Amino acid sequence: MALTYPWFLVGMLALAIPLFIHLFELRRPQRIAFTNVGFIREVKLVTARQRKVKHILILLCRLLFLSFLVLAFCQPFIKAPEEQLGDNRNVQVLLDTSASMQTLSENEQSLFEQAIQQAHDLPTAYASSSRFFLNNNRVALSAEAFQNEIEQLKLVSNGSSRSALLTSQQNRLANNPSSIFILSDFQKNSFSSKNISSLDSSKQVFLVPLAAAPTHNVYVDSVWIEDAFVRAESNLPLHIRLRNGGKVEVPICRVKVFVKEQQVAVLQVAVPAAQEVTNTVQIRLTGSDQQVCRVEIEDLPVTFDNTYFFVLQASPRINVLDVVANAQTATQRLYANEALFTYASTQPARLQYGQLSSANVVLLQELPQIEAGLRDNIQQVVKQGGSVVIIPPTTSSGRASYTELFQSLGLSGIQWEPVVAGSPVLREVAMPNLQNPFFQGVFTGPTRQTAMPKVAPVLRWSRSGNEILRMRDGDGYLARFTSGRGNVYIFAAPFSAVYSDFTSQALFVPVMYRLAMQSYRQATQPAYRLNQAVVSVTVPTGSQGSADQVYKLTQDSLTFIPVQRRIENRVQFEVPPAMHLPGYYVLTRNGQVISTLAFNVDKRESELASYSAAELKQLVGPNRPNVHVYSTANGESIAARYRTERVGTPLWRYCLWAALAFLLAEIVVVRLLGRRTAGGVPVSAVTA
Repeated sequence: MALTYPWFLVGMLALAIPLFIHLFELRRPQRIAFTNVGFIREVKLVTARQRKVKHILILLCRLLFLSFLVLAFCQPFIKAPEEQLGDNRNVQVLLDTSASMQTLSENEQSLFEQAIQQAHDLPTAYASSSRFFLNNNRVALSAEAFQNEIEQLKLVSNGSSRSALLTSQQNRLANNPSSIFILSDFQKNSFSSKNISSLDSSKQVFLVPLAAAPTHNVYVDSVWIEDAFVRAESNLPLHIRLRNGGKVEVPICRVKVFVKEQQVAVLQVAVPAAQEVTNTVQIRLTGSDQQVCRVEIEDLPVTFDNTYFFVLQASPRINVLDVVANAQTATQRLYANEALFTYASTQPARLQYGQLSSANVVLLQELPQIEAGLRDNIQQVVKQGGSVVIIPPTTSSGRASYTELFQSLGLSGIQWEPVVAGSPVLREVAMPNLQNPFFQGVFTGPTRQTAMPKVAPVLRWSRSGNEILRMRDGDGYLARFTSGRGNVYIFAAPFSAVYSDFTSQALFVPVMYRLAMQSYRQATQPAYRLNQAVVSVTVPTGSQGSADQVYKLTQDSLTFIPVQRRIENRVQFEVPPAMHLPGYYVLTRNGQVISTLAFNVDKRESELASYSAAELKQLVGPNRPNVHVYSTANGESIAARYRTERVGTPLWRYCLWAALAFLLAEIVVVRLLGRRTAGGVPVSAVTA
């Protein structure tokens, strides 16, 4: 045992006071006059032995009372088995406020509430002069202020990443060793040995895992449509992937799908533990504006991820610009008669380069020569995400200009076939691969009886995984190449009748339609995540505004100005850390609505698999003596365990209770023995 304030032992000198009182007996015998000698019989004389026992008991009670009172001021304690290292005046507490802390423990209390209780009691293990830092708060707090801040914490949906918290603490008390307490559920998908390795070895780190009861948690992993081109007023297959992030199977999970505020589909799904299930529902979009949609799941008790928000929009008409050498082409009849496309045709001499910037897909159809100006503008088209379809010319005089175009687009391995005298030799195109996503939904049945076109290729390229159509001998006929943010589609043969009968075959229409439709890209994704670092949005040409105007994200009364930058027709911005709520956010600029974006919680939070205390100890290993794991499974608070192991067991409370007990004992002795002694002092009788 040790004393915190040993100089208070001087108070033991006060023990001399009751000793003097009892030794010298300051009270004098009392003289009582009786008028009647009959009263003498009622006087009970106390023997010397009785008086001695009573006085000794009272003396002992008073001495022990004063002794324990002095010890209480000395604050004795039992020394801790482990030595407390470093300056203990600064304590940092990292409390996980991510959505997964909503999970319930065995006692039906959420992990977040448990963490708050544990952190709230932590200052009792430290001296009153200690200062506390909470999460990313750089202000040193007193014990009372720290407890008030703890009570104000709330769960957030963007995930207070444990790795982010660990990174932030490195710069907090770098020059002042301190204790660090990390209270979390320690999900396995966001905490690893790398996080432990990043901790400063000069600081004592205490990991406090909060164990949840086994449960289930069904959430929407993703939602997608098969084609980027969405037709209005037609059935649209919507794929919904559900996943169970818990350990318990869900036999019946009710799922609802809403478009705007109208419920359009409902289904019941069985989701095994730690498994995925994909379902498809049919929805219909009306109008051309953006339509907010959501998927709702009925799944208790974990509810933070029961709603998945997304936005869909019917695709507008696709702008097709056909740059042709001849006035009449098969593509003109194809696109001009379809309401899905806005078709424009021009010859190279009449081409205005401004037309290229507004086109979704540009067809370069058998142009004898690619001029330098056209080549530079084609580069801009694919750089901004547009598509270019190249149909090679029948003549060989302009091949060098095409080669320069291929090189400027970053396409390598494309070569010209040697010029052969006489009529070209036609070769048959092979049957399309129905597993290719390009042909998804094009053919409704077997295509073995479909007549395939015959062509005479003038281009060839090395094989890649982007061939759409092949020749029977394996050479490519139509291939897709990626360039910039766009795509370049190249046919191996011209469309002229001498080189191809492709335009007269049944395959011509669906292939050219798909080329145009795949050139369209939605300006935004259907949904984003709150933990997503960067969001990229394509801005309409008329909405770009001046450079000094900023984009804002608005949800109801909340407005955020994210870090942003303009790259051509796109805006990239960082998701603000203060954006905690999932839902719909309106992107505006100078009061003009640009788009509506849907944000959802980090799906990693929905995976409830966490490290137990034993697993954490194994993860820490023997080479990190400064990292300790405190388990709360037995109901003991981390403050009590820290005091026992690091501070010691204080005994001043027991001393105070002992002092009060002996004070009470003195009162009892005086009252009980006093009745027997009838005053407890010798008396003398005087007769009249």
